[in-house]
Amino acid sequence: MSPRRERAMVEPAEFRSYYGRPILKEPAWKQPDVPLYLFLGGAAGASASLAALADATGRPELAKVGRLAASGGSIASVVALIHDLGKPTRFLNMLRVLKPTSPLSVGSWILSPFSGLAAVSAFTALTGRFPRLGRLAGVGAGVLGPAMCTYTAVLLADTATPSWHEAHGTLPVLFAGSALTSGAGVALISVPRKENGPVVRAGLAGAVAELAAEHHLETGLGLASEPYRTGRAGRLLKAAKVLTAAGATLSLAARKNRAAGVVAGAAYLASGLCTRFGVYAAGVESTKDPKYVVVPQRERLAAKRAGRR
Repeated sequence: MSPRRERAMVEPAEFRSYYGRPILKEPAWKQPDVPLYLFLGGAAGASASLAALADATGRPELAKVGRLAASGGSIASVVALIHDLGKPTRFLNMLRVLKPTSPLSVGSWILSPFSGLAAVSAFTALTGRFPRLGRLAGVGAGVLGPAMCTYTAVLLADTATPSWHEAHGTLPVLFAGSALTSGAGVALISVPRKENGPVVRAGLAGAVAELAAEHHLETGLGLASEPYRTGRAGRLLKAAKVLTAAGATLSLAARKNRAAGVVAGAAYLASGLCTRFGVYAAGVESTKDPKYVVVPQRERLAAKRAGRR
């Protein structure tokens, strides 16, 4: 048969489902438990690092607020995680072994000592007892703070969920920036003006990182960026960007105007919540449509074949 007379006998396949079902299952984690766990852990980690730096530079009110926020946030995140797991024993089982290749296992071993150190530091800050022990525990929590801010991003990116997996290089930057603005938000609401200078600078640095990472999520991941721009996730992430920009702008007046600082802090915290719920919603959405699985796989395969030629 000549090429002119050839015709396709089967129409090109459209990957809408696998035997009538999506290719991937939606993440089994509960909402709002897990998005809250992501937010609270990040805010706690940033607060602990800010508290340790404040203690080292002679800012007692900022150090105390940071210690309390770190303890409260980490304990609340553990509660949210256990509620998601269903039983406290399941969380304890996660601590039976340490697997360096498993982000979930490593994360459990970051969260547990961080929570203990933060709780000891907060206890001494409240009671005034054992100040040296409290300072030492605060330093330990502050050192673990950056890991607390970012390990959950690594955990999400390590899954097969397309819009999380494709963002493996961006999510840690986003979570770190968002955690920093959230920690700054707590401090702007609670700390007197004379000690909030470093907080304002930390919040601005976090806002820049957060906004840059969100822009890359929405435009730099190819097809996997689409869920970050559309639907519920798109609305939440747009709100997060507006709130972050508003918080950063208002924080510039925080040293002269107490009310501006409080509003800036509230905007930062609201932005952190919107970011975590938005990222989670984008991941869930990307599991529903097979095109987010099939199209990137085909593109990678085509690029690999082109590289061999």
